Amino acid sequence: MFLSVFDMFKIGVGPSSSHTMGPMVAAARFLDRLRASPFHAHGLRASLHGSLAFTGVGHATDRAVILGLAGFVPESYDAARAERVLAEVHETGTVTPPDLPPLRFRPGSDLVFDYGPPLEGHANGLILMATDAQGDVILQETYYSIGGGFVVTEAEHRAGEAGVKGPDIPFPFHSAAEMLSMARASGKSIAQMKRANELCVRDAAALTAGLRRVWAVMNACIERGLTSDGVLPGGLKVRRRAKAIHDALRAERGLNLTAPHVINDWISTYAMAVNEENAAGGQVVTAPTNGAAGVVPAVIRYYLDHVPGASAEKIEDFLLTASAIGGLVKHNASISGAECGCQAEVGSAAAMAAAGLCAVLGGTPEQVENAAEIALEHHLGMTCDPVKGLVQVPCIERNGLGAIKAVSAASLALRGDGAHFMPLDNCIEAMRQTGVDMSEKYKETALGGLAVNVPNC
Repeated sequence: MFLSVFDMFKIGVGPSSSHTMGPMVAAARFLDRLRASPFHAHGLRASLHGSLAFTGVGHATDRAVILGLAGFVPESYDAARAERVLAEVHETGTVTPPDLPPLRFRPGSDLVFDYGPPLEGHANGLILMATDAQGDVILQETYYSIGGGFVVTEAEHRAGEAGVKGPDIPFPFHSAAEMLSMARASGKSIAQMKRANELCVRDAAALTAGLRRVWAVMNACIERGLTSDGVLPGGLKVRRRAKAIHDALRAERGLNLTAPHVINDWISTYAMAVNEENAAGGQVVTAPTNGAAGVVPAVIRYYLDHVPGASAEKIEDFLLTASAIGGLVKHNASISGAECGCQAEVGSAAAMAAAGLCAVLGGTPEQVENAAEIALEHHLGMTCDPVKGLVQVPCIERNGLGAIKAVSAASLALRGDGAHFMPLDNCIEAMRQTGVDMSEKYKETALGGLAVNVPNC
C-alpha cells in the first residue's frame, strides 16, 4: 500500500491524532455516508471504546466527535468557531452539519464512554449511529482510529492492505532491506525514490507546494509555542516552559558563558514549543502523530538555525526521507500509542527525524537507515502513560528528549559507513513484538506507569 508523505504529515488539530483527529475524521466520513444514504435521519449517537473511552476526555475525544458530527474537519479547523458551535450543541441538543437537516444529538446521553473491553479490531474504536424519529438505529458504522489520524471502517480493517489498490509506483519498497536494495540498483537517494513515487499521484509543483506548507505549519507552531506562556488546559496546571527557556537561551547568546551541551536545550525547546501548542489544542502536523509532533520540526529547526551551511532547499529531502521511514514503521509495526506504547510514537518520530537529518547532512542510504535504527532502538519498550489522559506529562518533555536522540543517532551514523549489527527491519519487528506483549495499562489508557504515580497534592 502506497503511503504518501502527506499521509505521514497531516495538518490538523491537537491534542491527539488518534484520539482527536481520528474521531473527527470518522465523524466526517459518517456524515458523508449519511448524505449518500436513502435514510432520513432525525438524530445521531456515538459510543467510544477502549483507549478512546479511558483517555477520551483528556484527549478531547468527546469534543472531536461532537465537532466532527457538526461538520468540522481537522485540516480546516477554526478554534474560535468550534467553541461557539460546541456551546450551541450543548444548549440546543442539535447538530447542523452541512447539506443535512438539523439532527438531534445530546452530548450527555447520545455520546457514551464504554469502559468495557475494547472492540475486537483495535484499541481505539468508535461506533457512530443515525436514528429515526422514534430513536431506532437506521444506519451504523464502526470505525478504528489506528494512529496518526488514519481511520478505517470495520470492513476496511478486515480487508487490510490487500483490499486497497494503490497507484503503480517505481519504488514499491515494503521493508528497509528492499529500500536499500532499490537505492543501490537505481543509484538514487531515499528522498529521490520517495519523490519519484509521489510524482505518480501529483505533479512536481503540487508536491513542492505541499511540502512547503507542511514545514510552514510546523515552523509556525514552533513560533507560537516560543512566544506563548500560561497554564495548559485540562486540570494538571502544567505551565508552558518553552517561551521562558527560549528567552533565556537568546539572552545567553554571545556571552561565552554556556557549555556546549546547551545545544540540547535549544533542541528540546523547539520540540516542547510544538507539544505545548498541541496540548493547548492548536494547529499541528502529525509527525507521525500529534503526541510525537515536536520531534521532526525540532530537528529541522536545529538543522536550519544551528548547523553551518544548512539550506532551506533541503527541507523537502528531509521530509521525504522521514516519511519513507515512517511508512516502513506503520506498514510493518505501528505508529499508535494505543497499540504499541510511546515507542511507536516518539520512537518512530525520532527514527524519522534521525533519517531526515542524516540525509540532508550528506548521509548515504545505508547511513540513513542506520540513523533510523539507532534512534528507534533506544526507544524500545517506552510506555504510553499520560497523566490524566492528557498529552502533557510526560509527553511534552519526551518529545524534547526524542529530538535530542534523533540528532545523536544521525551524528553517530554519519561517523560510520552504514554497516551495523541490527538492521532497521529487525528493530521495527522488535518494536511490534514489544507492543504486542506490553500490558494494556501502558498503552494510552492512563491506568499504569506515570499516570498512576502522581503527586498527592
